[in-house]
Amino acid sequence: MTSMTHEGPEITGGVDTHGLTHHAAVIDPLGRHLADREFPATICGYRDLLDWMRTHGTLTAVGVEGTGAYGAELARVLTAAGVTVIDVDRPDRKTRRMKGKSDPIDAYAAATAVASGRATGIPKSRDGVVEAVRVLRVARRSAVKARTQAMNQIRNLLVTAPAMLREQVADLDRAVLIRTLARLRPGDDVSRPLAATRASLRRLARRYQAMDVEITELDTEIGPLVRQAAPALLELFGVGPETAGQLLASAGDNPERMRSEGAFAHLAGVAPIPASSGRTHRHRLNRGGDRAANNALHTIVLVRMRYDARTRAYVERRTKEGLSKKDIMRCLKRFVAREIYRALTSTPTERITQTDLAPAA
Repeated sequence: MTSMTHEGPEITGGVDTHGLTHHAAVIDPLGRHLADREFPATICGYRDLLDWMRTHGTLTAVGVEGTGAYGAELARVLTAAGVTVIDVDRPDRKTRRMKGKSDPIDAYAAATAVASGRATGIPKSRDGVVEAVRVLRVARRSAVKARTQAMNQIRNLLVTAPAMLREQVADLDRAVLIRTLARLRPGDDVSRPLAATRASLRRLARRYQAMDVEITELDTEIGPLVRQAAPALLELFGVGPETAGQLLASAGDNPERMRSEGAFAHLAGVAPIPASSGRTHRHRLNRGGDRAANNALHTIVLVRMRYDARTRAYVERRTKEGLSKKDIMRCLKRFVAREIYRALTSTPTERITQTDLAPAA
């Protein structure tokens, strides 16, 4: 990887990313457009893009659209070369209606967003064990969905199946039902509804079994990686490998990019939003942020509300004070987010201590 630098005026870069090509642009400190050019989305193309930018001056930072998608590898290459990479959101519809849409326009807009200070987000590095957890969880999530779909289709088929087949498997629990259906013998002639139903149920049951094996294998692979990445996270009450894996994937390999626990709360969609009017002063739940991370926090809160004596006492106290269940869960989510942030950003030698529940966040 080239690491050469060039003397000259300070410049800021911007890149509009696509699957096969990336369009780059550079601007000067006054925001004037200097040049733009298209490069292939390959390793050689990334290096050529960086060298081309540096021919125009001293590169201070590069704004990249889609660092979590098409721009992921470009962000890794630029970071490895010592360039500051800023994650830039794509222009909203109103801006595009006013200024138009083209690759050069978007590239210059990315550079301008960085130079003006409007874009400041540091992208995930995607170069460590957390990225491995994330990609394995993609396969696991898909397998879980396929297994659930197979089970739903089995139950739907049984509703309309011939009575003799339906009564044969009636009242069986799920595990026994799957084993029984996987051993069905439909015969060679599937032109009869009974035989066709047996054939279909057998295939769905075997698909369910295959997905079950795949999920077990993935859990065996993911579990040790989660413990390696954040052992302190798994020490928290109610946090298991599944929720920990999701929270790690949401935070990334470089959780220090989040400047504070408040930033993590915003990322997870648990930062309270003011919803006051007149004499009413209250906050409401945040509907933004990473919904998968929010769901993981929700699961942790539900576990604590059921099994953690300290949390149950807190819920009882806040209920007596007149708070609704939604508001109580909002407070609990915010508290859990604080603990999660400390666990994610602590060194392995530091120990996370459980603090008293705050009345509000």
